[in-house]
Amino acid sequence: MKSKKLLVLGDVFAIADLTIIGFVIHGETEASYLSRMAAAYFPVLIAWFLITPWFGLFEELVITNPKNLWRVVVAVLLAAPFAAVLRSALLNTSVPPLFVLILGGSNALGMMLWRWIYILIAQRIKKIKTRQL
Repeated sequence: MKSKKLLVLGDVFAIADLTIIGFVIHGETEASYLSRMAAAYFPVLIAWFLITPWFGLFEELVITNPKNLWRVVVAVLLAAPFAAVLRSALLNTSVPPLFVLILGGSNALGMMLWRWIYILIAQRIKKIKTRQL
């Protein structure tokens, strides 16, 4: 159960990091951009947590197997358009297709990296527990 908390917390921070990186890349780092960061962050977070359960991305047997990292990519690519629509509703703007592609691609890479790190952590914890028995 503790590993699932770590996974959820890691997802929340990974999405935050990816959002911040996106704004840094665009040179938008002043405090005046915080509301726009929130308008990008929360829709992605909501979309991620609505889509991922459908791919078993919180089930122990799925999340600890590196062969299942493809599920992360598919989940992000499905969550990105939904997140972009939520974001556009918050900002009262249109949904640029290029934004959806970049959001999906960059978040897919970032979340896959985080989930791979999680797998390594989970494997290490499992080895330590096995040695203690």
